[in-house]
Amino acid sequence: MVILTGKTLTLDEVKQVVFKKESVSLSTGAMTKVLENRYTVEAMLTEKKTMYGINTGFGKFSDVIIEDEDLDELQLNLIHSHACGVGEAFHENISRAMLLLRANALSQGHSGVRPVLIEQLINFINAGIHPVIPEQGSLGASGDLAPLSHLALALLGEGEVYYQGERIETRYVLQEEDLPPLTLKAKEGLALINGTQAMTAVGVITYLEVEKLLHQSEYVAAMTLEGLQGIIDAFDQDLHQVRGHQEQMDVAERIRHILSDSKLTTRQGEQRVQDAYSLRCIPQVLGACWQSALYAKEKLEIEMNAVTDNPLIFSEADKIISGGNFHGQPIAFAMDFIKLGIAETANISERRIERLVNPQLNDLPPFLSPNPGLESGAMIMQYSAASLVSENKTLAHPASVDSIPSSANQEDHVSMGTIAARHALQMLQNTRIVVAIELICAMQAVEYRGIERMASATGKLYEKARRIVPSITKDRVFSTDIEKLTDWLKNCEASDVRENILKGRGEAYERS
Repeated sequence: MVILTGKTLTLDEVKQVVFKKESVSLSTGAMTKVLENRYTVEAMLTEKKTMYGINTGFGKFSDVIIEDEDLDELQLNLIHSHACGVGEAFHENISRAMLLLRANALSQGHSGVRPVLIEQLINFINAGIHPVIPEQGSLGASGDLAPLSHLALALLGEGEVYYQGERIETRYVLQEEDLPPLTLKAKEGLALINGTQAMTAVGVITYLEVEKLLHQSEYVAAMTLEGLQGIIDAFDQDLHQVRGHQEQMDVAERIRHILSDSKLTTRQGEQRVQDAYSLRCIPQVLGACWQSALYAKEKLEIEMNAVTDNPLIFSEADKIISGGNFHGQPIAFAMDFIKLGIAETANISERRIERLVNPQLNDLPPFLSPNPGLESGAMIMQYSAASLVSENKTLAHPASVDSIPSSANQEDHVSMGTIAARHALQMLQNTRIVVAIELICAMQAVEYRGIERMASATGKLYEKARRIVPSITKDRVFSTDIEKLTDWLKNCEASDVRENILKGRGEAYERS
């Protein structure tokens, strides 16, 4: 059970709720805070104080005063009018993460909602009811208005949800679960949609996947080093310590331990003096990729426990303040930065694929073909990898440098943070395919060298991956192999790839 306080949610807890379907509840302390701030909202309504979005219109309509009898309708109209999302729906996991993050943000109490609203979010999580939320339509300031409006629709019994593997109208699911639809009161519609939970949810899911893929890419790169009889000296501890980047040192340490008992790596001068950069500079490049990921992690962990709607209620000071915590710039920058690391993980992986298949760059069979000429082997796998790498370079363009005014220029600077997060996730999916292709090629190369000479760690990876994709003994439809191995990399636990490594030397894993 994950207990929401509004301030203490961790990435591991998000992982447990989203992927392991852990249940959620609201802490007693948070409930007290929520009630206190709701009383403040209702008291100020009684006093006829003017409060943005509570008894006024929204955006450019903020100067329009709303009559008391229309306050509830105002909130419902807000949800209906703002549910303008377009495009494909977010994956169900992202929808679940959005429910969790919104419930956590509201749990701090500063949004002024009733406890019943947070309870509805939690009921959806615990019952596995996940709103169908279109991916496109958010500018990333004034919050993720369109996506969160679709989330809110489901709480009201409208729209569609994913439930028990089906996409179905929400009203039928609420009947099945005996859950009454929520009726919005003053402030509550605005509190639901004024926030950064779409971009943050996509960002968190992306980070968790990037973390796993970076570890996997290190293992695959280590196997490629064996397939190409790479020079292990380039990973020497002294070499990396004098530069001083911790993530670079960590990657080098992990590669050294992964390959500690390999008989396929070489020493400086045995076959060549230096390897190409895509082999020699693995710690420098992947270390920098880790830096971009860890920066994003830091900002996401803050945003997961942030109050990001407007206006905010501070009952202890008896005040309601209009501000701009909904602006997604911190997450927009973070997701644009992590995109660089994702792009370069794929980029350097594709360059290693080229070195594995190009007969001018190695002494392996051309394109790893079992019958060169008659059979093309891995030739076109490299094409596919190159295509994905090029696509990533386009997607890596920073979304956060763009801004388009909205709401009659009242909202004249926006973050495009949700676009940045969506592109990061798309790039992650492309990069996983590239790493899968490298693994297919690396396995073929080490077979040529002699799998009995592999390191214990890469040998275990080889055994597990070979259960998914058999050896290339003749040409076949390799698209199927790539898809199967990509799915395996996505779904396997990180421990499946890094099992039994760094026994008693876990510092580098703890740091990353």
